Amino acid sequence: MRNFYNYNYLQMRASGYAWQIIYLRISYAKPAVFAQIITVKCCCVEWENRLKIDYLIVDKDTGSRLTKGYSIQVAVNMLSQEMCFESPAVLFEKLGLMAV
Repeated sequence: MRNFYNYNYLQMRASGYAWQIIYLRISYAKPAVFAQIITVKCCCVEWENRLKIDYLIVDKDTGSRLTKGYSIQVAVNMLSQEMCFESPAVLFEKLGLMAV
């Protein structure tokens, strides 16, 4: 997903921000098995003060849900090592949004 928005780990470092995971929720419905082909879908649903990304993992052939969950991430200024209480302007730029 980060490559889709042209904001991968190297680009984050260059922008001066890291995105620390502060909460992760996972709900397993069925196990994935060896050699099973899966599809991982993710969607950024919050971005103003933090990132909340929803995840869904399904069997590619049947579409049956294996796992769902979400992560919450906050921006951390890499120079000061301090958590930001608002998402930095670079995130809005990468998402194609205007900063609030």
